[in-house]
Amino acid sequence: MTGRLWGRGSLSSARARVLVGALVLLAATIAVSILVDRAVLLARLDDRVDDELTQEVDEFRRLVGGIDPATGQPFGSDVTAIFDTFLDRNVPGEDEVFLALVDGAPYARSADAPFPIEELDVLVAVWAGAGAPLLRTDDTPGGTLRSLAVPVVTSEGQPRGTFVVARFPAGERAEVDDAVRVAAVVGAAAFVVASLAAWGIAGRVLAPLRNLAEAAAAIDESDLSRRIDVRGSGELAELSHRFNSMLDRVEGAFAAQRSFLDDAGHELRTPITVLRGHIELVEGGDPLPVETRDLLLDEIDRMSRIVEDLVTMAKSERPDFVTTAPVDVIDLTHDVLDKARALGARQWRAEARAVVVAELDRQRIVQAWMNLARNAAQHTVEGDTITIFSCDRDDMLEIGVADSGEGVAGTDRERVFERFARGASARRTDGDGAGLGLAIVAAIAAAHGGSVRLDDTSGGGATFTIRLPLGRRQPPGTIS
Repeated sequence: MTGRLWGRGSLSSARARVLVGALVLLAATIAVSILVDRAVLLARLDDRVDDELTQEVDEFRRLVGGIDPATGQPFGSDVTAIFDTFLDRNVPGEDEVFLALVDGAPYARSADAPFPIEELDVLVAVWAGAGAPLLRTDDTPGGTLRSLAVPVVTSEGQPRGTFVVARFPAGERAEVDDAVRVAAVVGAAAFVVASLAAWGIAGRVLAPLRNLAEAAAAIDESDLSRRIDVRGSGELAELSHRFNSMLDRVEGAFAAQRSFLDDAGHELRTPITVLRGHIELVEGGDPLPVETRDLLLDEIDRMSRIVEDLVTMAKSERPDFVTTAPVDVIDLTHDVLDKARALGARQWRAEARAVVVAELDRQRIVQAWMNLARNAAQHTVEGDTITIFSCDRDDMLEIGVADSGEGVAGTDRERVFERFARGASARRTDGDGAGLGLAIVAAIAAAHGGSVRLDDTSGGGATFTIRLPLGRRQPPGTIS
């Protein structure tokens, strides 16, 4: 998988993209909101106009079925009296006009009309021919006209006239448009303010990424100390935390690599120097003295052990470092005890043998266990007791070595499992170690998902314990 680290230019571009995306969304929201508001206001205006037209028609109908105030009798078939009475008693609203048609021709119109609709011959003919209430909208020289025409039927059931109430809503529509324009201005101002605020917010949101890019740009092999100042919480803060953790691991890896190279160079340089010195002492064809030959072989063996340990430490980072299989721990304990007896004249004994079968890499566990036994032999003298033990406790397998030597000094306890770390022991009987034995033990334990610890032995000495998960448990004697 490949990736690309953002620089300042990329971050600025990201900030611009985030801002443009947010502002486009905001602008679209404002525009849609204004258009929807206008459509809703105009729809409500049309509904209100229709309601007012219907209200005027209802008042006219009530008058048709009423009493003529001039005679005190019903209007009967006198349509003109109905129109005269209605026009005298009712005043049209602003931009509203009443029109009375008798026998298909204009009879009377309300005063102060915004436009003489009786001159609209085509519409007059349409209104006069309406056999039922007719609601319509027309474009006229006076503007858009909304009208409701109802036929007037006499008491004999004969149509004699038509009552028309009409409305020119241009003024009210203009008010709606003014309100929409004000909303648009307010929306534009809000858009500008939101743009400035979004620019600042985008900068604050992307600040951790900018710090991340700057930290990455400032990091090189000689300086891995740069870290990101993490503030707040959220995904970007979590990313910064993880980046800092990664830098910690990288810095630790580089430090370990430098230390490894320095220590390996030092440890390998010593036997090479010894070999070179003794070889230079040998004359042309003379055979090597026995003492010199033995010393050279010892140094070669020492270098071989160091190289093997280095290879083991290098392999410990690989996922296939261990391959587990069912292992009978009783048999394993006896095997290690038998091998350990060859390390020196000590009082070797075994105790607390674990009666269990565990999932282990037998070869690696024997290697780690023997490293502990070898370490105990190197820090004890003839006659000291070294105990090989194993036990099953709390679903964990504990194996290890306890000795009756002088123990581990407090100054060495912190670094005893580090690579090339060797304690300054007064009773150390073998100076050939490269300081990798206990580091290999820790690596093998970690590869099994376990750990290793150092404790003081009761009565004096050191106890090294490897704790391993048992995994799939089986009773002894069931290994196929």
